[in-house]
Amino acid sequence: MKYAVIMVVSAGAIALSGCEKAVEAPFDRGVCYAVERGDEGTAPRFNKVADNQPQIEFCAARLEEVRLRFLRIGGNRKEITGSYQGQFIFIDREGVWLSRTLDGGRFNAMARTGDGRLAMPGAIQRAIDGTPVAVSANPEPDPTAPPAP
Repeated sequence: MKYAVIMVVSAGAIALSGCEKAVEAPFDRGVCYAVERGDEGTAPRFNKVADNQPQIEFCAARLEEVRLRFLRIGGNRKEITGSYQGQFIFIDREGVWLSRTLDGGRFNAMARTGDGRLAMPGAIQRAIDGTPVAVSANPEPDPTAPPAP
């Protein structure tokens, strides 16, 4: 019985030793990175795209610019991965997705409008079949509200 317990514990230790540490996005304040995944077994490279980005949406816009620039010069990659302050950003033909891990579940942050621009999902007006039509206009100001300072 004692040997069976030792075998189970040993097998568990061997299994855990084979696990690789999850890749973490850098947490440099305001810095936007493009992520190159590299070949199997190699660590991803983080290439600085922009400094002083106040929010993750600004970083996503910089990454979209990079993606479009590569497509204009003949590139064929339609997706780009980036990171901003500890989160990963994934941009594809559907929109912008965020995740805390490189291979984990993703949260939809921005969607594409009918003309290909990026917008917050709730701001997009859709046709009956669900296709995006336009971005909603800003609401009219309330005439009874006090003036802004």
